[in-house]
Amino acid sequence: MSGTRSFWGWGLEGAGPRPDQQQGLLRTMAARLEAPDLELRPEPRVEDLALRPPRVAPPAALASLCSADPRDRALHHYGRSYRDVVRGARGEFPQPPDQIARPADEADVVAVLDWCAEAGIACSPYGGGSSVVGGFEVADSAGFKGHVVLDLGRLDRVLEIDRVSRAARIQAGVFGPALEDQLRPHGLTLRHFPQSFEFSTLGGWIATRSGGHYASLYTHIDDFVENLRAITPAGAFESRRLPGSGAGPSPDRLWLGSEGTLGVITEAWMRLQDRPTFRESMSVRFAGAEGFLRGAEAVRALSQSGLFPSNCRLLDATEAANTGAGDGASAVLVLGFESADHDPAAKMARALECCRDAGGEFDQRPKEAPKDPDAQRKGAAGAWRNAFLQAPYLRDVLARMAVVCETFETAIPWNRFPAFHARVMRDVGEAVRRECGSGWVTCRFTHVYPDGPAPYYSVTARGRRGDELAQWAAIKAAANEAIIEGGGTITHHHAVGRDHRPGYDRQRPELFARGLRALKREFDPKGVLNPGVLFDPET
Repeated sequence: MSGTRSFWGWGLEGAGPRPDQQQGLLRTMAARLEAPDLELRPEPRVEDLALRPPRVAPPAALASLCSADPRDRALHHYGRSYRDVVRGARGEFPQPPDQIARPADEADVVAVLDWCAEAGIACSPYGGGSSVVGGFEVADSAGFKGHVVLDLGRLDRVLEIDRVSRAARIQAGVFGPALEDQLRPHGLTLRHFPQSFEFSTLGGWIATRSGGHYASLYTHIDDFVENLRAITPAGAFESRRLPGSGAGPSPDRLWLGSEGTLGVITEAWMRLQDRPTFRESMSVRFAGAEGFLRGAEAVRALSQSGLFPSNCRLLDATEAANTGAGDGASAVLVLGFESADHDPAAKMARALECCRDAGGEFDQRPKEAPKDPDAQRKGAAGAWRNAFLQAPYLRDVLARMAVVCETFETAIPWNRFPAFHARVMRDVGEAVRRECGSGWVTCRFTHVYPDGPAPYYSVTARGRRGDELAQWAAIKAAANEAIIEGGGTITHHHAVGRDHRPGYDRQRPELFARGLRALKREFDPKGVLNPGVLFDPET
């Protein structure tokens, strides 16, 4: 990764909108939110931070692995949720980690965990720090002598490739681009591209059950895990590498979604694919007030057809306009197929028939037109893709304006989607008007299944400087309540973290929660790992 990571916001310093673009965004948001007094505050400077001194120092044997540099401690203080970014933009870093430990191998991981357990120090595993749900924050260390962040960035290699089985053994600290760079010479790809791809790691994807590139079939990182290895305070853990097994509950399932609470994932065998060489991409419009629901009917038909599109993102009219994929009069379906084996043109043709049956309109490609290998980077699909990648940087600029931003996602069966969607839009929209006065709520589908969609909602609203976190919390609470009471999941792919804990506690059966606590006691007897995530720390 070239460039310097922002210690308070998304991505790399200087990689977001240029100053003139930021001023243009300020004028646009002031007009759309009817907020003529909207102000863009400057970015914080690390030299202005006043961090508390480290409370603990590493033993001599670990000193070379550890850092207490102020910038390093600020960078590892928060994840990158809206709440994190607002506090970072304000220069608020009240509970920085005391040490950042960077192990070079599993022996170092064991040594750091032993030190933390013996000394009564909390320890949080760290991949890319890109959590948007409060999944990473040095906050819940009451009762501990200090807090150490275990940054796995040095465990960043593809260790072994099995070309016959199309799989690879990969260290957990590798970032997305570095992983793909190491697989590319072998003609292979993991093909898992979450929005955080550039700034997140394999271990983080596994620990949070990340959702990736594929809109159908292979939607989560779960689908690619063949086995994994982890280090816990109680010892090492490794499951058997198999293509499938019916031998009791799967050991790997314990770690998918464990969010750093049971141990430190150090490596995994991952199922790979040949790099795609055939691609088809189209956008379909669904006009009118009912366009989004008619688009949903088309997507349902597609999800139940067995065609398994790689891209099947349905944007409501406002979302399409905001991202440049539409004109605001129609919902837009961004549809794509890809393959390393065959031309997917026939699949696209059948998919477009499903869309036409639901009232979709699209521009026919001339029969003799050559296939464009970069089609997915052009037109509505390209506009959406670019907006998707730039959104976190834009969110940071909006946070500096005290604009309230939030995204939340869920999943719901098809037969309940229309009523569920109406409820979420109504309740969250009312919360936006009540708390902020002006703003909007939009929706898109990120992933789809034969039995239901995964709708993803975005909120942008007028904030009051100094009160924007309270406004955000009220809107977030309304969203969580609408989702849980409506029968959806509190999260489809953003993980639980701290922001979704209340909803997760209501969603999971209590008996299962007791079982998780028992696992926590067995794997992490002194409760040092990521306290406060998934369940409350035990005394």
